[in-house]
This record gives sequence, structure tokens and C-alpha cells, in this order.
Amino acid sequence: MAKLRHAESDEALLDAVREAHDRLVSEIGKIIVGQRQVIDQLLMALFCRGHCLLVGVPGLAKTLLISTLAKCLNLKFSRIQFTPDLMPSDITGTEVIEEDRASGKRLFRFVKGPVFANIVLADEINRTPPKTQAALLQAMQEHEVSAGGQTYKLDEPFFVLATQNPIEQEGTYPLPEAQLDRFMFNLWVDYPTAEEEALIVKTTTSGREAQVEPVLDAEDVLRLQAFVRRVPVADKVVQYAVRLVRLTRPRTDGVPEFVNEWVRWGAGPRASQYLILGAKARCILEGRATPDIEDVRAVAIPVLRHRLVTSFHAEAEGITAVDVVERLLKDGAV
Repeated sequence: MAKLRHAESDEALLDAVREAHDRLVSEIGKIIVGQRQVIDQLLMALFCRGHCLLVGVPGLAKTLLISTLAKCLNLKFSRIQFTPDLMPSDITGTEVIEEDRASGKRLFRFVKGPVFANIVLADEINRTPPKTQAALLQAMQEHEVSAGGQTYKLDEPFFVLATQNPIEQEGTYPLPEAQLDRFMFNLWVDYPTAEEEALIVKTTTSGREAQVEPVLDAEDVLRLQAFVRRVPVADKVVQYAVRLVRLTRPRTDGVPEFVNEWVRWGAGPRASQYLILGAKARCILEGRATPDIEDVRAVAIPVLRHRLVTSFHAEAEGITAVDVVERLLKDGAV
């Protein structure tokens, strides 16, 4: 933490970020086996002031990963288990009546909810009704909560990670596209390899308890978030990102025929912004001063996966949004 905090120039800060990244991966690796790509993408989103949607079957340590990340960053962590009966006030907080012992008058006092944390895990966000989902998504966008005519600022940094189970769809309330668009990344948490699973079983069924050490704190994270915004980007990289996003929109000039056939609605301008921010964060985590086109390509799938609405024809052929993005990248259309 000291090296990052005392870096006086962007060059020194860049070296400190690379070292901090290596330490973060090492500390998280004490608890989490594998998932290196997911860990890196979580850090990218955090340093870009973005939010993440994690999709994966139960038992893949999504909750453990996020709580471990909070410990390594020395940030306040809060977990909200989304259920069908969860109310907006269960997330944001509620007003209670208290009696003032001095005056005898009854006054309202706002009791802050679990959203008042630095890292908030919205577990199985699609299990709660839209009204409650909207309460969290408003906090994500505005970084504030309104209650009883008062507005309360959320603690910074503020990072929301929502999880979804792709298997069970009965009794769920899928997030509409407009709300999905507020998440910077949609990350797919996959099964571990055979070697990783063997190591998981070996370590979790023994008496060993690993302890992680904080690598960064809130002040460091805020400084890194500001640093990401200052990273310069070449015009050709920006043009590449914009061109890639525009090619996801059917019935526009220069769009490949397979996009017209497979996509109903393409990504909006927020996708272009997140492609560039993600590319910036990726390059500084690797110790490079400016992103290139390869950085944009590396974050294309998590940025675009949840922003494309495929057509009925694509669904009938088993074509997903990821297939469309991969083909755009592979065919060199951009």
C-alpha cells in the first residue's frame, strides 16, 4: 500500500499497480483455486468504477471469491441474499421511530441498509421482483439512496457484484436489457479443470485455514480509479472500439449479413465506453502505459455478452451473443 500511495508520478504509479496486481492475485490464490481471468476482470471493473454480473452454477465459490477480494482490498463487504419477498427497504434501509429522551418527542431515524458498503454482493439478483431490483440498480447508477425526503451518499469506492444461476429459471425475474446495460462486465464463472478441482477438494477438506493480507485500501482504489481515467488512448483504438460496437447493430451501414440475421438489437454507446475503460484497466494491470487494439478485443466478450439481443432465428440455431461477438472478432470485420 505504501508504494502505491507514495508514487509521485504516473510512471511510478504504473510500476506500483503492476506489483499490487501480482500481490492481489497471490493473496486471492490462497483461498481461490484458478479463475485467474475472472479475478483480473473483477479488478478491471473495480478500477473502472463499473459493476459486474457473475453467471455460474452453484458451488463455484462466487461468494467466496468476492468476500476474499474485499479482504484483500480492506473494504467493507456486504452480502444480500435476493429472495421473492425481499423489499427495497431491505436493501437501502428504513426509517424507525425513536423517542428523544430529553424532549419526549418521537423522531424518525434512518437505519442504513446493507447497500451502504464498499463491495456489495447481490446474490441471485434474478430471484427478487423488479421493484426491489430497481432499488439496487438506482444505487449503482447514482451512488446514493433517497429515503424520507433525504439523500444519503454511498461510501466510495462502491462496487456491486450480482450473481445469477443459469440453471433454474422457474420463479425468477430476469433483468431487462436496460438494467443489464448498467453492468460493465458479464462474467461467466466456469467449472474448474480436473487438476484445479482435485486441489480444491484437497484444501477444503483439510484443517488448513489460509489467511489473506490486505494489499490495497479504499484510498488506493480511489487513486487507481482516477489513474485509469488519465490513461491516454490512441485514436485508432477508440475507432476500433466504436466500429466493433456499431457492427453489432443490425440494419446499419457495413454490418455483416450474419448480424442482420442473428441480432435483433445491438449494443449502445455505453458498450463503446466500457470497451475503452476496460482496455485502459487491462493495460495498467499489465504494466503498460497505453492500451492497444488487443486490449479492446480481450474485453469485448464480457462487455458485449449481455448487450446483444439475439433473434428468434439465432435461438433456433443455437447461436448466442458470444457466438456473434466471436465471429465479428474472428472474421476481421473490424
